Amino acid sequence: MIKQAVILGAGLGSRLKGRTECMPKGFLELDGMPIVEASVRKLFEVGIEEIIIGTGHCSEWYDRLAQKYSPAIRTVRNPKYADTGSMGTLEVCAPHVKGDFLLLESDLIYDKIGLDVLLNDTDRDVILASGATKSGDEVYLEAADGTVLHNISKNKELLGSIYAELVGITKLSRETLKAMCEFAENHHADQPKMEYETAMAAVSQKLHSENNLNHKPIYIRKIEYYAWHEIDDESHLEMAVNQILPRIKENELLRRVRREVLLNPGPATTTDSVKFAQVQPDICPREKEFGELMNWICRELSAFAGNPDEIETVLFGGSGTAADEVMISSCVPEDGKLLVIDNGAYGARMAKMAEVYHLNFDVFKSSAYQALDLAELEHKIAAGKYTHLAAVFHETTTGLLNPIAQIGAICKKYNVITLIDAVSAYVGMPIDMEKMGIHFMSATSNKNIQGMAGVAFVICNRNELEKLSSVPMRSLYLNLYAQYSHFKKTSQTRFTPPVQTLYALRQAIIETKIETVEKRYERYTECWNILTDTVERLGLKMLVDKKNQSHFITAILEPENPRYNFDELHDFAMKHGFTIYPGKLGEINTFRIANIGDIKPAEMKRFSEVLEIYLKSIC
Repeated sequence: MIKQAVILGAGLGSRLKGRTECMPKGFLELDGMPIVEASVRKLFEVGIEEIIIGTGHCSEWYDRLAQKYSPAIRTVRNPKYADTGSMGTLEVCAPHVKGDFLLLESDLIYDKIGLDVLLNDTDRDVILASGATKSGDEVYLEAADGTVLHNISKNKELLGSIYAELVGITKLSRETLKAMCEFAENHHADQPKMEYETAMAAVSQKLHSENNLNHKPIYIRKIEYYAWHEIDDESHLEMAVNQILPRIKENELLRRVRREVLLNPGPATTTDSVKFAQVQPDICPREKEFGELMNWICRELSAFAGNPDEIETVLFGGSGTAADEVMISSCVPEDGKLLVIDNGAYGARMAKMAEVYHLNFDVFKSSAYQALDLAELEHKIAAGKYTHLAAVFHETTTGLLNPIAQIGAICKKYNVITLIDAVSAYVGMPIDMEKMGIHFMSATSNKNIQGMAGVAFVICNRNELEKLSSVPMRSLYLNLYAQYSHFKKTSQTRFTPPVQTLYALRQAIIETKIETVEKRYERYTECWNILTDTVERLGLKMLVDKKNQSHFITAILEPENPRYNFDELHDFAMKHGFTIYPGKLGEINTFRIANIGDIKPAEMKRFSEVLEIYLKSIC
């Protein structure tokens, strides 16, 4: 799996004259975005975790881009950029390359399908190429034995035959990069301005002649009518804007998945890149590569909730309810006593689990739509000699946000271990387990993390997790310590994991890191504000006071209008691309609108208009 990319962006861009005197040419804007930033976003969409940008001319522009996407972009400045070619910039980037990677030029516009072609290729060293472009500045490729790179040149006369044109996107192994750097070092004196293409051709020729089965030459993958363009001068810019960019946009539009905005409480709306991340070559999950993937996922999930050196994430196949059951069945010892806070359907569900497993437990019953009485809760804890407490962070039934930090402080006072259902809160808002007094926290891949349904996980305080070794197993599949200890030894789950869903989760994690949890909460809050403003303007009422709402889910009381029918509202919303969900609270009639997932404020505005149209139609 390719995790890194290198972008060469040190050049002066002198042929663009005044446009690039004070900025790198990668920051020319097309369709409202710098071309290098559009490239960066495409790389993230195909699962690249880190991008290294080799800089030189006006390097501060790239430094600002790196800050915007920190820590996913690293800049490395070539101090001799004016006196070296692109290979000199690649050499300064090389020490930061950890494995196989994608190499790109900074002044490209291109169809993302090219990245998919390279990533899906079975060979490790592959140049992306196209048919004739008639751009006037072509770099030609000569092939040997069909598709092996033999030579590269702008001068046709230096080539025996022309197979394709260089695009400027290549997949390279670390071994080939090392060979290229060695070749360049040997020619610093006689070729100080060597381009990276020269080193690639030389290395490929050498490897082809050696016929080394362990290190193959560089291959060429040609897409005859590939949509791309390099921008070196005004004519290139004109062609890019008028001819190539429209083709790229049309192609990407044709591949887009139909957009359905899920305003139900989960699973949540996902990006196309998360959906497409599931399309992977078949792999046995017992392979080392997949174990490394799961280890990376576990560490990144932990990092969203605190210090990953002090907490552990344990993966299971299943829903958020499965993660809850893991906690309830695994964490309370035979001589323990559990208190379950029931102030909604999901608190009640955890109480039912405790009953099924015959635990020694009590229930603290509270309103499903009013704030907890913390004084009464503390009195209950103080009198009950409880060892464990289970609570829901965000009650999905109503959108009620429980004061988990205050509950955690009370539990700390009485040495009570906390089991927190954060299924619809995790990554939707900043959570620090240590500061909030959370020992075990359940979550899932299909809500605020914006992945696909199918992965359940429990994030655990490592010290408390290790203590579970002496707790008897009540469930084979859902036992927390057994899963943890096996994974720690083998980097494998005990039973078959949901492979494709984990690939999607990896992509969702990358996108969460780029957006950041803080910015995601701001986006969710902006959508919530749009919704609640509309609800109030239309004269509707909300079940939970705004001050106690989560900003994730809003329970709206059904209109007192005999013509109102939820099914009709549901169907009307669906015709406009929105899925909504009915209430789930006994005799109180509500419908719920969630604004979690990949939902944009503009979409919430559109839904608000749809809701208003429906309500006016029944007046």
